[in-house]
Amino acid sequence: MDDFRKSLIKNTLCKVLKRLHYPLEVMMLCVRWYVAYPLSFRHIEEIMQERGVVVDHATVHRWAVKMLPVLAKIFRSRKRSVGRSWRMDETYIKVKGQWKYLYRAVDREGQTIDFLLTAKRDLAAARRFFERAIGQHDLPDSITIDKSGANTAAILSIIADTGADIQMRQSKYLNNMVEQDHRAIKRITGPMMGFKNFHCAQAIIAGIETMHMIHKGQMIPASKGQPLSKTEQFYSLAF
Repeated sequence: MDDFRKSLIKNTLCKVLKRLHYPLEVMMLCVRWYVAYPLSFRHIEEIMQERGVVVDHATVHRWAVKMLPVLAKIFRSRKRSVGRSWRMDETYIKVKGQWKYLYRAVDREGQTIDFLLTAKRDLAAARRFFERAIGQHDLPDSITIDKSGANTAAILSIIADTGADIQMRQSKYLNNMVEQDHRAIKRITGPMMGFKNFHCAQAIIAGIETMHMIHKGQMIPASKGQPLSKTEQFYSLAF
């Protein structure tokens, strides 16, 4: 990502933070807890009260929805490169009582390639996911999927459009890695009991995925100084 785009994202974060009238340290702590651990907003409200900080659970929710998408964009500018052998699959996320689809992919080392929450599970959604992933990481050498017709059609259309020599494999056994990786996301979303609307779901899942990638060591340090802990890496997205 070029310096101009990085500057725009940082300016966006500054504008978001300017409207939120709490110390940045408090907001980042609450938001990090929410995306790092299986806690509800009410849990965080109670924990903060025990620390002498009065904050309503609805306020924490507002912070998460406003801050997490911007922090996720900053992370993408610092994300390490991934391998060229991809495993792609989709899992289910409940939004307003209905199941939606979270497309995800990892490389052979288990590093997250990309993610995308969609309302439908079809060719257009699968194609959008692959275009987003390729835009970040370039074309892969191989993609392993299940026997989904939509995913197959999306890959074939990308091969036809780009002329790339991408090996497509349909193997549930080889896709176990990405299916296991779904569990880390579901472990956090479980206590949330579903999302109120699609926009909130997109924002919060972006934060959960970002924290998950930080835990997997996928963030390039901002400087060559002493290595930062996972917690410090998350905070460095805003500070």
